Amino acid sequence: MTSASLGGNGNGNGSDLLRIAVPNKGALSQAASDILRESGYRQRHDSKELALIDADNGVEFFYLRPRDIALYVGEGTLDVGITGRDLLLDSGAKAEEVMSLGFGRSRFHFAGPAGRYTRLEDLNGLRIATSYVGVVQSFLQDRGIDATVTRLDGAVETSIQLGVADVIADVVETGSTLKAAGLATFGEVILESEAVLITRGGDVPPGFEVFKRRVDGVLVARSYVMMDYDIPRDRVEAAVAVTPGLEGPTISPLGREGWVAVRVMVPRAGAQRLMDELYDVGARAILLTDIHACRL
Repeated sequence: MTSASLGGNGNGNGSDLLRIAVPNKGALSQAASDILRESGYRQRHDSKELALIDADNGVEFFYLRPRDIALYVGEGTLDVGITGRDLLLDSGAKAEEVMSLGFGRSRFHFAGPAGRYTRLEDLNGLRIATSYVGVVQSFLQDRGIDATVTRLDGAVETSIQLGVADVIADVVETGSTLKAAGLATFGEVILESEAVLITRGGDVPPGFEVFKRRVDGVLVARSYVMMDYDIPRDRVEAAVAVTPGLEGPTISPLGREGWVAVRVMVPRAGAQRLMDELYDVGARAILLTDIHACRL
């Protein structure tokens, strides 16, 4: 690796750095680096760079295969990781989800030849091909279903046509790939997955709370916008009922007699509707501003 191996303390000078695993490729990689960069951390510029020290912020990043991250964190080799919930559960590692990160969402379904299977009970005695054996076996065991589960890496849709499996369990997005293969989903969703922040079970490494607070601040900032508006003082109560804010709005007097300026955080989703409602109660000069980061 460029800066350190996974075996040492990461920096060669004895100081403690929070050691963080980041997906090196795949659907989670770019989004993970983006959220870390927005949280104020350095990130690599070259995909060949396997490790990076950000000494100013007391962290070191290791860029690893997404499927390996939970194992490194669970063994205590690394302190924190970003991976998929599906990969965490499938790994069986002694790592646990700390918080969801709001990207890389996916759903896992069973799928088989269209019209042949309709219920989970139909899986009894069948052969199931999947890239997520741990997740599928746990799901079946919890429901008392006896089926043979086989791991296949990569695309599993052709396994039925090739006679390797009767049913597959896989990520389903639009469903177009399944339809092209003559397959259809059935039964309940196996798992709803997304990118998650993980640590070793029961272990809170030094520096983690600051790291988590930064990432959480970015997630909140992505979900909220800052709203500013002017309104007659006698209509403030009605306006605050529309936009109560997190801990109440900031209200400041204006140079115009009888008017005040209000500043408040509001959810990004539905912000346009709130602007309409504020206008109806008398607010004017209503502005929305993006929030890049925050601490609550």
